[in-house]
Amino acid sequence: MRLPSLKYLRTFQVVGRHMSFKDAASELSITPSAVSHQIKNLESQLGIELFRRLTRALEFTEAGNKYFDFLDTMFERLESETRQIQREISREIVRLCAPPFFAEEAILPRLLSFQDSSPHTDIRVSTQPSAVPGHPADADVSILLGEPASQKLRIHRLFERKLVVACSPKYLKKHRIKSYKDLDGHTLLVHERWPDAWDDWASAVETKTPAPGKLLRSDSTSALAHAAQQGLGVALVSWPLGRNWFADGSLVRVFDEEVSTGLYFFLAVRPEDQHRNEVSRLCDWLLSEFKTTSEKK
Repeated sequence: MRLPSLKYLRTFQVVGRHMSFKDAASELSITPSAVSHQIKNLESQLGIELFRRLTRALEFTEAGNKYFDFLDTMFERLESETRQIQREISREIVRLCAPPFFAEEAILPRLLSFQDSSPHTDIRVSTQPSAVPGHPADADVSILLGEPASQKLRIHRLFERKLVVACSPKYLKKHRIKSYKDLDGHTLLVHERWPDAWDDWASAVETKTPAPGKLLRSDSTSALAHAAQQGLGVALVSWPLGRNWFADGSLVRVFDEEVSTGLYFFLAVRPEDQHRNEVSRLCDWLLSEFKTTSEKK
């Protein structure tokens, strides 16, 4: 009997975790159509249907669910053994994955203090969009926005993602926005992941949603902050992550409110990794750093 392609099996396992071709494509860095094609090829090789394609969702067939349980355990064991072998032949390396804006604003500016205290540990920082759920397979430690569904992870809540209305100092001076109503007619900057963020903000401060003159959209938190800095409009900036933008004068608050989103950042680590000395040191350092962050105003 010829075994199915390992690449197709891996794709099936990732799709099974997300139950979404789109989210699986983001994790695998391929297109959703490529994911769909690989799943069809795997089903053809096996001679069985693995998923039922519903209008807006996927559903396992009985055979697909059973096969996924086996493969998920197999890949988890393969990843664990691979990491163990790599650790035995290399110096202490810890792989840390975080959303891009979190890595840029909260981790990299602080990392020198960890390197000073742990000179024999190398940190490899990678990024994963906050829209992609779950702890990456190749990460030892991850920062996730929203509590992960997996019960196999050890998680620690760090701090809440809040929002403040912000723009450049020149923009505010020119337009003299004094009240919520004054936002009408301005260019509002919108994150693609949270298209209703301005509606949610308006509800939180008990006002009507601003009527924008234009909308500028991006899927990058950093790009939107830069756009606001350049005077392109008014943004909802993540707080306290965006604190440095205000500290150096790049951005100013339009209003004082810090609006709750109900979303928290979490530190996540696998149980088998958390007792490794280098991982434990990094986790302790992160928890200490972000305890301070959450306490600052």
